[in-house]
Amino acid sequence: EGQACGLVKNLALMATISVGSMSGPIIEFLEEWGLESLEENAHSSTLTTKVFVNGVWMGVHRDPTNLIETLKKLRRKDDVHPEVSIVRDIRERELRLYTDPGRVCRPLFIVEDQQLVLQKRHVRWLNQGSTDDGEEYKWQHLTKSGVIELLDAEEEETVMICMTPEDLEYARLVARGILPSKEKEREDKEKQIAREREKAEEEGKPPPEIPPDPEDKDPSIRKKPTNEASQPHVWTHCEIHPSMILGICASIIPFPDHNQSPRNTY
Repeated sequence: EGQACGLVKNLALMATISVGSMSGPIIEFLEEWGLESLEENAHSSTLTTKVFVNGVWMGVHRDPTNLIETLKKLRRKDDVHPEVSIVRDIRERELRLYTDPGRVCRPLFIVEDQQLVLQKRHVRWLNQGSTDDGEEYKWQHLTKSGVIELLDAEEEETVMICMTPEDLEYARLVARGILPSKEKEREDKEKQIAREREKAEEEGKPPPEIPPDPEDKDPSIRKKPTNEASQPHVWTHCEIHPSMILGICASIIPFPDHNQSPRNTY
């Protein structure tokens, strides 16, 4: 009873529930990689990051950036369990690691240097069920070979996820300066239309028609944000498919991105 009565939570299509793994190997690794215990660090400088494992304060670390990079590399190589969650809270100067069961995780493609790690050969091997050498190749091998990463809700807050590989291509072109930014494109178009109108007025002709935006022609096309400042150009992960953020019920709604979000949840 109460406020949340009747509230139903839907599990996203590819989401899994973590079964948990041993925290011992993680703690041993941290001790080898410069974790200072609370007794040693009682009177030292405050420029350290607190390290928590499953909510227990284990100690502090002086180089959290290097530690996180190493942990993520090990997780992508399957040396650290793929369900282990690595969360860095820079504002609070905390590093939180979770190995416990019951967390909702979902798979995402890994992006490195604005390129998908996934290649055509991975898809071919997955369809065949084996590599070109005849070794077995299944879904879990994508995780073990660092193509896909399982992220839980808390870690998802610390990464940048793009919806489609087209977003990556756009980001690469903008970074190289090949593609003009959307705002500049719009300004140039407005200036051109204004010039054409002035010319038409001088010649006594009717004003020219404004050509429609290609995004307006196709109602099913995904709209790009018009505000360039709100569009990031650095991504760390990519959705397997945009519909994977929805559950079974929500994914059968036609054009959910054209509805108000409360309409989709009812």
